Amino acid sequence: QVQLVESGGGLVQPGGSLILSCTASRSIYDFVAMGWYRRPPGIGAQRELVAAVIGGRGDPVDSVKGRFTVSRDQTLNTVYLQMNNLKPEDTAVYYCGAVDRTDVYWGQGTQVTVSS
Repeated sequence: QVQLVESGGGLVQPGGSLILSCTASRSIYDFVAMGWYRRPPGIGAQRELVAAVIGGRGDPVDSVKGRFTVSRDQTLNTVYLQMNNLKPEDTAVYYCGAVDRTDVYWGQGTQVTVSS
C-alpha cells in the first residue's frame, strides 16, 4: 500500500511563505504523475489542482504561477511545493496525489491558513 505524507502547513500572514512536503513510501519514479491539490473551505469535498508533476517537471496552474513552484528530491522520495506571497484565498487543505499504472493515492492533507 502506497502512503503519501504531507507536512509543512500552518498559519502564515499574507505575503508570507511556506514549503509543503509530500513524502512517498516508495520511489516517486514509480508514479506516472504526481500533483498538489487543495480544498478551500466551504466548497465541499472537491479538490482543485494547484500544480502537476509529470515527467519530473512541476507545472503550477495559472492562478498560482509566479508564486508557487514545485521541486523534488528523488533520494528522499519527496516532492515540495514552495508557496510565496501567500494570499488569504490560498487558505485550504493541501493534498498530495499520485497515480501509478493501477491506482490513485492521496495523502491525508495539511492545513494552510493565510490570515493576519
